Amino acid sequence: MRARVSLPLSLAIAGLLSAFSSASHAANATPHNLILFVPDGLRALKVTPETAPAMAALRDTGVNFKNPHSLFPTFTMPNSSGMATGHYLGDTGIYSNTIYSGYPVGAAHGSMTPFLENDPILGDVDDHFGGNYLNEETILASARRAGFSTAAIGKLGPTLMFDHTERSGAKTIVIDDQTGASKDGKDLGIPLSDEIRKAIEAANLPLKTPSRGDNGKAGSSEKPGTTIANVDQQQYFTDVVTKAVLPMFKARNKPFVLVLWSRDPDGTQHNQGDSLGQLTPGINGPTSLAAIKNADNNLAQVRQALKDLGLDASTNIVVSADHGFSTISKDSTTSAAAKGEYKDVPKGQLPPGFVALDLARALDLPLLDPDSNNAPVAANTYPRLGNGLLGKDAAHPAAIVAANGGSDLVYIPGTGRKGKKANKALARRIVAALLKQDYVSGLFVHDELGRIPGTLPLSAINLKGAGVTPHPAIVINFRSYATDCGDPLLCGVTVCDTRLQQGQGMHGNFSRADTMNFMAAIGPDFKTGYVDALPASNADVGMTIAQILGLRSTANGGLMGRVLSEAIPNGITPKAAVTSRLMSKPSDNGLRTVVQYQRVLGQRYFDVAGFPGRTLGLDPVDTAEKSNKKHANAAR
Repeated sequence: MRARVSLPLSLAIAGLLSAFSSASHAANATPHNLILFVPDGLRALKVTPETAPAMAALRDTGVNFKNPHSLFPTFTMPNSSGMATGHYLGDTGIYSNTIYSGYPVGAAHGSMTPFLENDPILGDVDDHFGGNYLNEETILASARRAGFSTAAIGKLGPTLMFDHTERSGAKTIVIDDQTGASKDGKDLGIPLSDEIRKAIEAANLPLKTPSRGDNGKAGSSEKPGTTIANVDQQQYFTDVVTKAVLPMFKARNKPFVLVLWSRDPDGTQHNQGDSLGQLTPGINGPTSLAAIKNADNNLAQVRQALKDLGLDASTNIVVSADHGFSTISKDSTTSAAAKGEYKDVPKGQLPPGFVALDLARALDLPLLDPDSNNAPVAANTYPRLGNGLLGKDAAHPAAIVAANGGSDLVYIPGTGRKGKKANKALARRIVAALLKQDYVSGLFVHDELGRIPGTLPLSAINLKGAGVTPHPAIVINFRSYATDCGDPLLCGVTVCDTRLQQGQGMHGNFSRADTMNFMAAIGPDFKTGYVDALPASNADVGMTIAQILGLRSTANGGLMGRVLSEAIPNGITPKAAVTSRLMSKPSDNGLRTVVQYQRVLGQRYFDVAGFPGRTLGLDPVDTAEKSNKKHANAAR
């Protein structure tokens, strides 16, 4: 298949690759090994010698990517798709953890709004979209094809993402939460080959992944969530890596690529019970700190195993969190949904599914629950998982809301078909309703629905591309701010559409608290003691890994990251980043979406976006007008 790449970006990438390919170890006959360690939900500023000594040491002795970027929407599955392919979300089609699939997903009990962190659901969606719903080849699939040993181990969902089209277990080792589990006589996880099964048994480890136990308990509006980190499950995954997989890979005597995806600190920060109903300490309490240390211990164990096996000198380690984190707020003074009374929702707070509830009311449309057999949502109740079908016919809804957390997706079936006037009119009605809500801070609309004052197009933030899953019509960013603490980016608060409680943790937002993930690297193909001030993103992680390993994949879409050449010995260092911004035309009530970004080699890195005054890290609009007036028409 021929690559379809936008010309300016393809030229920049081609020039960059040719400029330093001879300096990269990928030019050698035998590539080095590579481990990608993902501490899910780790904020860059939380990594210190006291809180995370192993990660701090790796960062300070290797490469410190000091200007890191999660891909928006800042959720796990979108960012795992970026790391796995090197492409932005417009190409991978993974716009959030929960998407609209366009068909009833059998593995999701017939829901058209599946939560993607599930192996059978990923297999179902894969099969529906021609065998590869990402529409791009992953680095593990490419490495496997090139003769590397490959494995992906850890958190359910993103782990399988790295080689989701090879679900036999015979070629790539995949071990996650569902390994060894079954339901109704059917295996849920990816099978284990005889080779890895024997290696796990020889290490005296079980063949079934342990549950999260009390760490998986989120609590309720009256009962706090967990007060322990995900120690037991993470220890199992790490033991499998260090005691079974790495010795087996060494014995094969060929290069390997391994992904270890740590659920902590993400899972614990979501469920933590330190701050029920309160914004402080929020995700900065003792339970969240224990989760950071838990992930750090896992990395330390992996590094020690590499040393013990004599693999440390030949193995690169890339550490990249998928996103940052914020504390949940459920406050709104404008939402009709917040004025209702619901079971398990404190009076006056936003219920799960408040976007679906408010839009159904504003558009005077019935609301159906796609996760409860499309049943009508009764008065004083909310959609079970927050998702909603708007319209009388569940098979042909007028619009769909996919609830995700710090941002939501709104789909209008048929979006992308040029000239469909009814869709354009409905999009304008939805935008008008959302602009009245104080919980909204930034709206992005599919390009083919026209330019709507107060909004920017999806293409402006790389959400329009070659993806094959249904394209969202509107992406909603929610309001964010900070509590009074020493560093606002460590005390971010976001209004969230979630079943979790106020005071617990969430992400998905376009605030800098959520886009600032942790990134570092060490190994024979990286510089030592190097602080990289240039912006880097999770799409760059995929591109850089491919370059180091000497992998060459065809591309269906052109929304690709760049190779981080400045972090590689003798690699070229691009010129300093240029900071700029995009601004929409103001809406009737004066709101306008602003995107602040940095640019390197034609590549945009999105720092923060929303309505000025409603998004943490976004400069006031008057400052934007004075310093960036020449860019005000760039998005028109």
